[in-house]
Amino acid sequence: MGQLDGKIAIITGASRGMGASHAHRFVAEGAKVLLTDMRADLGKALAAELGGGAIFAEHDVTSAADWHRIVGIAEDEFGPVTVLVNNAGILGPMAKTADVVEADYMHVCAVNQHSIYLGMRAVIPSMLRAGQGSIVNISSIAGLVANYGFPSLAYVASKFAVRGMTKAAAVEYGPDNIRCNSVHPGFIMTPMMVEATNEEGGDALAQIPLRRIAEPEEVSNLVLFLASDQSSYISGAEHVIDAGMTAQ
Repeated sequence: MGQLDGKIAIITGASRGMGASHAHRFVAEGAKVLLTDMRADLGKALAAELGGGAIFAEHDVTSAADWHRIVGIAEDEFGPVTVLVNNAGILGPMAKTADVVEADYMHVCAVNQHSIYLGMRAVIPSMLRAGQGSIVNISSIAGLVANYGFPSLAYVASKFAVRGMTKAAAVEYGPDNIRCNSVHPGFIMTPMMVEATNEEGGDALAQIPLRRIAEPEEVSNLVLFLASDQSSYISGAEHVIDAGMTAQ
């Protein structure tokens, strides 16, 4: 038996990087998964690769109407949603606080923060119908401390907000058997990290006690655990996966 047998999941930002890794693990562990992303070609290819356990839908996570449509697709195809992984996110432009362009700030917060609210608001009613739910919100070590090595007020602000929103939802919906946790990765070998440093991650290695960049699958192990019933008494917590960076 798989750890997610009988679970119906939505994973955002699922076409590449950590989202694609989560999708692979979820399907392998028995979940039915709706993959969403703006990168339609990559998302459709991944869903085809994963087979009958996954479908793809193009999705703007900053749109309330799109979230309503996505939940409807998941319910029509598989049934009430029991797992939500809010994985979609962007880094945004690197700039010191006084140099941040307001439009850039608002865009980062829309994708990284406001979408978490929209996603939880749209999916929680489905979880209530199912009588259970696990929400996993992907934050960052930048949701715990100021960013390492590059300035990005908008990114830090949005990722700190995810941490607080997660706790609020966990307290509110715990009596309804809905859990909510945040995950705070450090440097992970994804396209976004490559864009921020370099292909080998050499710019970051000196800051990491384990002296290596994590593979996306290592984060997926944690996300899988939080989505599964093995973490049935864990809610409202931040889970750090950073090789000791924030311990310094």
